[in-house]
Amino acid sequence: MNQSNRKLLQNHLFLYLTEFFSGMSVMAVELGASRLLAPYFSSSQIVWTIIIGTIMIAMALGNVYGGKSADKNPDPDRLYRRILIAAVWIVLIPLFGKYIITALAGLVIFTISSNYLVWSAFAACLVLFVFPLFLLGTVTPSLAKYSVDSLEDSGRVVGTLGAFNTIGSIIGTFTPTFITIPSVGTSVTFLIFGGILLALALVYFIAAHTQKVLCIVSSILFGVSCVFGSSDSFAFWDRSLAYEGESIYNYLQVRDTDSAVYFSTNVLFGVQSVYMKDAQLTGLYYDYAMAAPLFTDKDSPGDASTLILGMGTGTYAVQCERFYGSTNITGVEIDQRITDLAHQYFDLPQNIPVVTQDGRAFINQDPASYDVILVDAYQDITIPFSMSSSEFFERVKNHLNDGGVMVVNMNMRSDGEEGINQYLADTIASVFPYVYTVDVPGNTNRELFAFTDPKALEHLSSNVQKLSNAQLKTMMQSVETNLTPYRTGNHVMTDDQAPVELLGMRALDQIIGDETDYYRQVFREKGIRGLIEMLG
Repeated sequence: MNQSNRKLLQNHLFLYLTEFFSGMSVMAVELGASRLLAPYFSSSQIVWTIIIGTIMIAMALGNVYGGKSADKNPDPDRLYRRILIAAVWIVLIPLFGKYIITALAGLVIFTISSNYLVWSAFAACLVLFVFPLFLLGTVTPSLAKYSVDSLEDSGRVVGTLGAFNTIGSIIGTFTPTFITIPSVGTSVTFLIFGGILLALALVYFIAAHTQKVLCIVSSILFGVSCVFGSSDSFAFWDRSLAYEGESIYNYLQVRDTDSAVYFSTNVLFGVQSVYMKDAQLTGLYYDYAMAAPLFTDKDSPGDASTLILGMGTGTYAVQCERFYGSTNITGVEIDQRITDLAHQYFDLPQNIPVVTQDGRAFINQDPASYDVILVDAYQDITIPFSMSSSEFFERVKNHLNDGGVMVVNMNMRSDGEEGINQYLADTIASVFPYVYTVDVPGNTNRELFAFTDPKALEHLSSNVQKLSNAQLKTMMQSVETNLTPYRTGNHVMTDDQAPVELLGMRALDQIIGDETDYYRQVFREKGIRGLIEMLG
């Protein structure tokens, strides 16, 4: 260590700042990892578990290596070189991360037969995040070695290092979630916190007058990533999107076509909302859910008061207003940015109020009651357990008027008696005496209608005959014909036990397997060249 470095480190302030920024960057990268993976693999508890688990393993290995390395060769140059390498790796994630994730997901789908989500997310974490966080894991034991001058002050010094790391971690937790990701996006968040680590290492090496080439190369790579890696586009292969961005809760995507506008909160699968420009039926599950007001004893379905838990961009509300003339509709949507997009792209009428709140929290404090309550808060495997339990459905029932109906959109229809839809239906059937389902052809959605009025089916039949719109009448007749009474099972979920993520993952595995069986067979028989030729 030369004289300049000795002065820089002697008062320990620079070491404490290193601990502070290291802790801050670790948490920022962890949160950034969740947002980088979410558009491809969801933001479920399963994905979070994979992220946290792999990062903790990397940090633990880094702790062990850092301690041994510092004992063997207590040269701070080695530590700050590792920080510099970690910083460069992190700032390159926005440049290459999305391509690596997509490639790994494709590789996993074509090479394994189950647990696609787990293996894909794990592979992405392993490739993208383990190495830089392993390097950052070496920081604390190395700094302890450089900071402790004697046994008399070792406790104080190590405690101070721990405090700086914790404070940095706190800031690194709140800043990405509430400031950088919503305002500038995930890619720029990686660039900001990677850039902070890079600046820290550069200060050290500039003071030491060493590693000039490494510093220059690192700075150039940072600049290249800032120019070419700052895009917030996760669907990098699709340049036709009308909007792509992020909110506190979601990745958001709007696609505008000649006939409709589509909204999605992920890249690889699913459409959450659609707006039909020609004012026709959507051909999707929303049409089936529109049967709900017909189960009531209202003179006109437009008279039914409706609550929508999981408003999205308002497809159901807009369709009910168009076809029934419904005006008494209240929407609940946790993500204000989605509501903004609803008004901007999906023509959601200003007279339909939307409350920005969690659906369970809203219904817990809402004093009103309704004729129809639509539960449409289930998104890929990101199913809120608090809105899938018997306690939740009991509250929904208590908010229905006499003769009211609850309709639930279950978006991952699967075979067998152990699927997520079976658990949801069993849970609902433990609360409501009458439960009927209808499958939506052409996709994996299933609509469930639950009510307490034994005459609800008679109301449906009578109200269908009164419909004047021929297209709507044909659609509702199809719903009535295909309604199936649900045979109750014993899989009841509660607030205490609702394994929705594992059940959802199982259903998603089946869906992906069914969709890719043919392509995987081509891959096995003809390899990557045969697959490319077939797709081409």
